[in-house]
Amino acid sequence: MVAVWIPLLMPLLAVPAARRLAAWLPPRAAAWLLAGCAAALAACATAALGVLAAAGALRLPAVAALGHLVLPLPGTDPDVTVPVGCAAGALLAGCALVAGRRALAHRADLRTARRAVAAHAAAGDLCVLPDAGPDAFALPGRPGRPGRIVVTAGMLRALAPAEREALFAHERAHLAGRHHLFLLTATLAAACHPLLRGLRAPLAYALERWADECAAAEVGDRALTARAIGRAALASRPGAHRPGVALAATAGPVPRRVAALLTPGRPPARPRRAGRRLVGAALLCCVAFSAAAALDAAADLHQSVEAAQAQKRW
Repeated sequence: MVAVWIPLLMPLLAVPAARRLAAWLPPRAAAWLLAGCAAALAACATAALGVLAAAGALRLPAVAALGHLVLPLPGTDPDVTVPVGCAAGALLAGCALVAGRRALAHRADLRTARRAVAAHAAAGDLCVLPDAGPDAFALPGRPGRPGRIVVTAGMLRALAPAEREALFAHERAHLAGRHHLFLLTATLAAACHPLLRGLRAPLAYALERWADECAAAEVGDRALTARAIGRAALASRPGAHRPGVALAATAGPVPRRVAALLTPGRPPARPRRAGRRLVGAALLCCVAFSAAAALDAAADLHQSVEAAQAQKRW
């Protein structure tokens, strides 16, 4: 099963290609590309580990007896397959544990913030905290309850009325787009394969740029939006109420985001269409090969099991 190793190695090529392609795309498309690649590559890598673990387990006499198999399975070397399968099983269990802990931490972080914010009055989707420290962030809701834009009194005093509206529009874009789920996807994907951690930072930047563009379209003034984000970032002092998973206009490389708002259009380093297509095709091939290799490895294992069961019947 040589194909089973392809999904585990393919992120070496896919992650740089995805980062490069995302830098050339509009923010919304870049966010979907990065999150989709992270989810697909993580799924393929997890499936490959599952096949390796299953292949090793089926070489053990106790497991083979449960499946009515004749050992050794055809085309395999138990001296190699069993240790590799044990290692794959340990890695798979470790990935599941880390992913589960991160998902629970994400949920607990949001729950704590929601409880803290619920103690304060809200007007529509806006909740103003009496804190003097300037801060603002988007707090995602849960089924049946909408999200909230949380802003402190200190942040309101730091911005002019028009700048406040731009800031609120940015945070509303985070809530409307469910951007925290994009970041959660990248976080869980990184738990399945360490190389996929390289997709989280560009994804976070793409999400902030996506919200920037939505805010600029909402207020109809790119310069005002850039000024609001810049001033909010300079004044910001994240408080205890902000959860670690919350998205905020003051996060990420703010100077780069402000420059993008003030100079709309194609980035100066953007290559020709042929170059973008080449990188896009390479990335698509990486994801497709990973998925095909995982399916091929699973089919190969299935054929080995069927052959061993047929020998048992005979």
